[in-house]
Amino acid sequence: MKSSINTFLNALTFPDKTVYPVASTNLKDFHNLIDVYLDAVFYPSLSEDIFRQEGWHYEISPLDGSLLRKGVVFNEMKGAYSDPDEMHADWCRRSLFPNTTYGLDSGGDPEVIPQLGYQTFVAFHKKYYHPSNSFIYFYGDDDPDERLALLEPWLAPFSRIEVDSMPDAQPAFDVPISVSKTCDGNDDKGFIAVNWALSEHGDLESSLAFTILTYILTGTPASPLRKALIDSGYGEDLAGFGYEESMRTTAWSIGLKGVLPENLEKVEKLIFSTLEDLVKNGIDPNTIEASVNTVEFALREKNTGNFPRGLAVLFEALNEWLYDRNPIDALGFEAPIRDMRARLVKGEKLFEPMIDKWFLKNSHRSTVTLLPSSAEGERRTAKEKIELEAIKAKMSDTEIEALKAEVEVLNRRQETPDSPEALATIPSLDLDDIPKETPRLPCENLHLGTSVSPLLFHDLPTSSILYFDIAFPFKSIEPRLLPYLSLLGRSILEMGTDKADYITMSQEIGKHTGGIGASVYTGTIWQSTKPVAYFIMRSKAVTEKTDKLLELLSEVLLHARLDNRERFRQIVLEEKAQMEAAAIPEGHRLVITRMRAQFTEADAMAERLRGCEQLLFLRELSERIDRDWEGVLADLVAVRSSVIDFSQAILNVTLDKANFEAIRPSFDHFAADMVRAGSSATDRALIDQETDPAEQASAQLPIAMEVILAPTQVNFVGKAFPLGSAGTAANGAFRVVKKYLDTAFLWEKVRVQGGAYGCPSAYDPNTGIFVFVSYRDPNLVRTIEVYDSAKDFLGKLEISDEELRKCIIGTVGDVD
Repeated sequence: MKSSINTFLNALTFPDKTVYPVASTNLKDFHNLIDVYLDAVFYPSLSEDIFRQEGWHYEISPLDGSLLRKGVVFNEMKGAYSDPDEMHADWCRRSLFPNTTYGLDSGGDPEVIPQLGYQTFVAFHKKYYHPSNSFIYFYGDDDPDERLALLEPWLAPFSRIEVDSMPDAQPAFDVPISVSKTCDGNDDKGFIAVNWALSEHGDLESSLAFTILTYILTGTPASPLRKALIDSGYGEDLAGFGYEESMRTTAWSIGLKGVLPENLEKVEKLIFSTLEDLVKNGIDPNTIEASVNTVEFALREKNTGNFPRGLAVLFEALNEWLYDRNPIDALGFEAPIRDMRARLVKGEKLFEPMIDKWFLKNSHRSTVTLLPSSAEGERRTAKEKIELEAIKAKMSDTEIEALKAEVEVLNRRQETPDSPEALATIPSLDLDDIPKETPRLPCENLHLGTSVSPLLFHDLPTSSILYFDIAFPFKSIEPRLLPYLSLLGRSILEMGTDKADYITMSQEIGKHTGGIGASVYTGTIWQSTKPVAYFIMRSKAVTEKTDKLLELLSEVLLHARLDNRERFRQIVLEEKAQMEAAAIPEGHRLVITRMRAQFTEADAMAERLRGCEQLLFLRELSERIDRDWEGVLADLVAVRSSVIDFSQAILNVTLDKANFEAIRPSFDHFAADMVRAGSSATDRALIDQETDPAEQASAQLPIAMEVILAPTQVNFVGKAFPLGSAGTAANGAFRVVKKYLDTAFLWEKVRVQGGAYGCPSAYDPNTGIFVFVSYRDPNLVRTIEVYDSAKDFLGKLEISDEELRKCIIGTVGDVD
């Protein structure tokens, strides 16, 4: 990590496989990573200390002499079992395959992890971590012969063996089953999902059809099954794991969360009655066309964001390869799509028979409910305490002293730095291996016709896909209205327009585009303390659909209806449920956002849009809709009027030059029409033109020490402070210091010795705000003491030129 410019470096555990992927755009770095990973996977030093550190071990508390359990993965899974969404989805999958590996928790139940012994751990590696049981995959433009030469010395010492690792197939259920579980929580609302086992791998047309059927049923707010569930008012958002391909037998799952106990059975009945109605009366052809187009667009685009595309291809290939099928077949979609479209044109019913066969007449299904209870967390804590007291009571004084000595050896090992000789065995880049200049993306600043709106054009190859963004700066918004901005995008896209209801609009967007979405950006202007904020509409389509895309954008931006109270209530409840679901698994993000809000106006805005303040706002708003809808509607209209102002908008297009020149006249007309249309007079009358969000909507939180309470067995501990004054010239050297703190000090003190699963830091070179934070951490005070000792660590640090060089290389990798 210290001396690599990797674009991915991690390990990922699944129910039936573990994947060790690395990626880099630098060939020498890539080869270094391959060497390190092959060494680590096939030739690890699986010492008992490693097992104790990463798995679990006993310790004697220095405070009261009680027996404790510690371990990195042990604490990670305590965090996982504090996340009800993850628990419910996991039980849904496990319930379908109780007699196979899929019926177990591959991460480990923290109540069961202590049953794992060191010898069993080593034997597992010896049996399964053998080249004969591995799938080795490369993606890139490097030389295939060199790949084989790299592998040869690592694999040559092994002889081929037979490893029985194929996951068993679960015998089909004769009758459906029901499973009820309990999770920690103070809410009285629970989860329910109905789950089906589907077909085994090998039929790629069926796999693609299930992908499209999933989108038909639940992919958009207008999808018939999703709409029926949300409209029912029984719950707040969808539950279940959706369509799951990465198992020997594929599966599908759907339900609701935020459901009162008396409504759980009603949800199950509604799922089946809706599916029965679709089989009987058919699926709207417009919904089918929109879903086929959306899925095909995504397959052709293969936009993986900041996740390496090559690794995304790997996981697609594994969906067949792992089960002795052809991995290349898994990547093909054109022929099945072409065949499917031809059959649909002939009027053939494709998806209704699938619903009937796999959902209505399939007895291999389960219904899983999960209800929160404040007693569940107490039960787990009490059970562990009783177990540990009983174990200690059976230990002699000699055994206790031996345990203390064993832990002391582990602590010394953790605190002892690797020798220079050991570090020298790790391959590393040199500074000369890294380009001095960052690649610069092409950007032209254009103006369209007579429009005052600037257009940023990026001439890049996009396979004839147009990417078009519109950014609206906040020019006037009342401070109390700021939290509504997180809802504005969904409101104008999902509540219908003057011409069409939201179902029709959803179908039109699906049929003609690759998607339209919205987001809010907040930040600090470079080398200043002034906040900046944009509401951004993002869209994409093939170039032939440019005019239709612009027509749809114009419709939702200028003519969206906001007066559908029930639809808005659903949006608010879904957003609230999603924030609550993310709070515990992403607790470190809430901590970082909350702390930063005490230092800059831009970060204070982010807290109100994405942090704890937003969650509290959504909870209050969900109740206010019933008692003051007129007031809520007036707020929504005012927010839209404050933001949607084309005279101040920035347009952004990414496309190759030839295609852009062909469609440029469409943008000239669009920009001119938008500026002329402006916002309605009614809207304009509702806003105060003098309000400046930079001064009024972004008040910083008072600097304070805070504790946020949540039902979780582990903690997220942060500390933030400014380094210098905001807006001063950024100090690039401190990025290197941060890298060293992350990979040496924090990794050793918070993860290795403290047992937390993660320990990232964050540094904004513009504002000077530095943040420590831990992830799934068993400690509180101890972690803060580690943060406080960082200054002494740096003050006494003696770092070699070699170590500093590695940190500089790793820092450049982070920046790139």
